[in-house]
Amino acid sequence: MMTDTVFISDMAIPPGEYLEEMLEDAEISQAELARRMGRPSQAINEIVKGDKAITPETALQLEQVLGVSAQFWSTLETEFRLVLAKQQQHKEIKHEESLISEFPYSQLSKLNLVEKTRDKLRKVVELRKFFGVSSLKNIRTVNEFSPAFRQQEKSTISHESLASWLRAGHVIADKREVNIFNKEKLEQSITELRDLTNVIEPNELIKKITSVLADCGVVLALVPTFPKSYTTGATFWIGKNKAVIMMSLRGAWSDIFWFSLFHEIGHILLHDKRVTFLESGKLDPQYKKQEEEADTFSQKSLIPAEPYSTFVRENNFSSSSIKQFAEQIGIFPGIVTGRLQHDKKLPHTIHCHRIRYKWT
Repeated sequence: MMTDTVFISDMAIPPGEYLEEMLEDAEISQAELARRMGRPSQAINEIVKGDKAITPETALQLEQVLGVSAQFWSTLETEFRLVLAKQQQHKEIKHEESLISEFPYSQLSKLNLVEKTRDKLRKVVELRKFFGVSSLKNIRTVNEFSPAFRQQEKSTISHESLASWLRAGHVIADKREVNIFNKEKLEQSITELRDLTNVIEPNELIKKITSVLADCGVVLALVPTFPKSYTTGATFWIGKNKAVIMMSLRGAWSDIFWFSLFHEIGHILLHDKRVTFLESGKLDPQYKKQEEEADTFSQKSLIPAEPYSTFVRENNFSSSSIKQFAEQIGIFPGIVTGRLQHDKKLPHTIHCHRIRYKWT
């Protein structure tokens, strides 16, 4: 009597071949098997040739006629179809090799987000896993990445690079543990964050900002900018209780860093959790109003409107005057200089108290 042995191979061997061997050993013709199963002879022949699948019903009939379990036949059929699917997938992966150059694979591997490899087929597989898609062609249709494909800052922008940067933030932030988001606590933390503008050492600064935000339920995900992504920050949510601020640390001026950070905080406090705000390129008309609101929030949070208006009216923008005003409102003086430059009160050649962070 035959035993229920399962054969698994990388070759696509139709279960019908085993069936044919069994019929020969039992000296039963295909026509006889068809009569015993109450099936057309053509159906049995198609199963033998691999043109027709062995359904659960057919597997049960084979068990009753040949004495070999239905599980055996179903397993053979599943393995056969899986091998065929893998062969088809291999062809599709091979076809997507040409797309690899559009993605910043090297940068992703340095962040340990994909496997380090030179094999092109493996790179396609790794990128698919990284993006959570069955084909790299599907990336443009996924809501999580769609903001990256709306950006038009420069003709040389790489939407795939920007989508990779955005996805990296999602992957990193998803692993971070923070408190449940608390809007009131985040609002109350504004003063504490403003005080941190006076911390000069970048590593110490980032640790403190990360801690303050985590206590409020916000992840600060720092992901270095990728080639041709041209972005400084993004805001999105993972679930209802975890907000995420992504920053690329593109550039090094401290005042720009702080404006960008408070801009993203503005999005969290003011705007829809379902929207990803990506600070890059021309403003999407749909979100232009929200971007302007985030800008205003950042400006007023860093430098209160009324004291600033009084300071500007005095029209004294000397180094000592800027420093005195900054101390008065409790903020780093370089941020005041940056604001004056933005408002065209100071030329961009004058950098009183402005500093560049040296990110490591």
